[in-house]
Amino acid sequence: MIEQKAEIIFNRKVASDTFLMGLRASDIVAEAAPGQFVMIRVSPELDPILRRPFSICGTQEGDMLLVLYRVIGKGTRILAGVGQGETLSVLGPLGTGFKFPEKGQKAILVSGGIGIAPLIFLAQKMKDREMKFLSGYRSVKEMVPIEWAGLSGINDSISTDDGTMGHKGPVTDLFEAAIDEFRGGAFVFSCGPLPMLKKVAEITLERGISCQVSVETHMACGLGACQGCAVKSSFHEDRTYFHVCQDGPVFDARSLDW
Repeated sequence: MIEQKAEIIFNRKVASDTFLMGLRASDIVAEAAPGQFVMIRVSPELDPILRRPFSICGTQEGDMLLVLYRVIGKGTRILAGVGQGETLSVLGPLGTGFKFPEKGQKAILVSGGIGIAPLIFLAQKMKDREMKFLSGYRSVKEMVPIEWAGLSGINDSISTDDGTMGHKGPVTDLFEAAIDEFRGGAFVFSCGPLPMLKKVAEITLERGISCQVSVETHMACGLGACQGCAVKSSFHEDRTYFHVCQDGPVFDARSLDW
């Protein structure tokens, strides 16, 4: 874990209320793995006093950290207003990342909304493997283009709740179809809203397919001190609760009580 003053290289809008930020953070980039996150102090002022958690969306140029975020509250509104050349205090990389499948294993990546962030980083690292990338949004206005991440050649499909792009309906519709296409099974990775993750977990558990989920939750410290990010474990685990910031945010779908 490293605390670093990171210079903002860019902070650009990429979809409705959604921004991609590039930060010069060579020390954190050197240790970052897909699925991990950082805690960012969005302002040098005391308000807001707490850092905000963000999944690592990728890396570029060897020392640039990429963060994808949606403006939903005071902290992210402040973040959307900072510009090139300013610096932010970044703490990370934190948490447990994804475990990669063996070479030759097929992978399906399933994202919902801003949950696409850690899966973009994962896809960057698995470009040499056969995979399918499924992303779901409420509307085309929220769609995050992934070409900037060098992922234009991957097998991807999009769903929108309102039918303005791709399949009309939840991304789990696409996922069920993709599971049937990948004869012999596949390794599944998913991140997004809890109802979506629950459905992905149900589908994979019914079929005995390996699945890792990145859980989105509120975090105050990101270090396990406040114990505010607890999630209930499944009955076969030797503990009642996990803490997302320390035990996750990535979990085997079988280890959680859905």
